[in-house]
Amino acid sequence: MEKAGTAMNRYILIRLLSLIPLWLGISMLAFSLGNFAPGDPATIIAQRLSDVPPSAEQIAAVRRDLHLDDPLPVRYVRWLGRAMQGDLGRSYRTNEPVLSELATHFPATLQIACLAFVIAIVIALPMGILAAVRRGSWLDQLARLAALFGASLPNYWLGYLLILVFALALGWLPVAGRERTGAAVLPALTLGLGAAATLARLMRSSLLEVLSEDFIRTARAKGLPERTVIVSHALKGALIPVVTVSGIVFGHLLGGAVIVEQIFAWPGIGKLLIDSIYDRDYPMIQGFVVFMGTVFTVINLLVDVVYPLLDPQIRFARWRTAN
Repeated sequence: MEKAGTAMNRYILIRLLSLIPLWLGISMLAFSLGNFAPGDPATIIAQRLSDVPPSAEQIAAVRRDLHLDDPLPVRYVRWLGRAMQGDLGRSYRTNEPVLSELATHFPATLQIACLAFVIAIVIALPMGILAAVRRGSWLDQLARLAALFGASLPNYWLGYLLILVFALALGWLPVAGRERTGAAVLPALTLGLGAAATLARLMRSSLLEVLSEDFIRTARAKGLPERTVIVSHALKGALIPVVTVSGIVFGHLLGGAVIVEQIFAWPGIGKLLIDSIYDRDYPMIQGFVVFMGTVFTVINLLVDVVYPLLDPQIRFARWRTAN
């Protein structure tokens, strides 16, 4: 057990080290967005500092003050050093620290992402299990059709459809904002239904694959009830790929909230990003890419750590490989 624990710690350390090149790639992408996007940051800032169009000298002074006239590699190394210390710069719009603004808006995004994830799991698991158990039946066909329909609907179309039905026609839920009771339901449904379709299809295919294994046929040959075969034997193995993909799905829910938050005027980091794009607030855009890239990377790391704990065969194989 001690040897296995040491190997597991080594595996986690290797995974952490492997994230360094990935994070550097994310930082390069974020820096490129802020420096190769249309528009001159010095001109934008100078315009906001004065009520009249700035002169060339004023723009040049702002460029010198922000060191925007330095070579690009020098600026990237300077920006990267600050980013590694948690300093992502200051917003052009509010002059507040970017990380502080992102941290203020992130709980709202996390709220609807978590609620959407719960909705997806509650819908996907029963639907996928029933479709696999009743393979070829009308229930299976209906579940597959619903999953295909849900996966094909764009978030922006589904969001407006839900507003028309539940907010305007029925008046059950508020249209926008975060203050009123039940305000998170519609944006969470908009995100969660698409994720539910993806997970339901995966649950069905995974369970069907496990049900074709020899140990399932052996369990049935022993006369075990079908319910016991499904719940105690097949379901545990079928859930492993679902758990793995669920981490990726949750990361996509966080990223997919950008459009949904704009539709429902939800004050999360997605709406903050859209507002920053309109105002060409490049430090905020850079910070968003780094922040969300880091969050998504951490989620994938947690999934990689949990996965061998769920599957003993993979766990021991990785421990042997590590040793």
